[in-house]
Amino acid sequence: MWSGRLLSGLVVLFLLFDGAIKLLPFSSVTETMDRMGYSSSEAMARALGLITIACTVLYAIPPTSMVGAILVTGYLGGAIAAHVRIGSPLVSYALFGLYLGLMVWGGLWLRDRHLRTLLGSQH
Repeated sequence: MWSGRLLSGLVVLFLLFDGAIKLLPFSSVTETMDRMGYSSSEAMARALGLITIACTVLYAIPPTSMVGAILVTGYLGGAIAAHVRIGSPLVSYALFGLYLGLMVWGGLWLRDRHLRTLLGSQH
């Protein structure tokens, strides 16, 4: 249980930080969005920041954690697709969303008995 909380906590902290820098938005955020082929507008960055924070909050709250995990997984899938499309290095950039997604679900698996039961594990 505590391992799951720790792992989930690390994911939540990272995603809240990621969302917060998009809300401000720093020039590095809009420049990166531009390099990835998306609008480099501050409004787009803020919208992505709000989406990131909303999904993360849903993940952090136990009754909505499964919905949050699904939404975060979708968001991370979009990030992976964007990195693959522009030819980012596979292991370090393109698959970072996969690594984070595994942490999302691993943390949820360890802290949520109902998920383990749903997926057939009795431990």
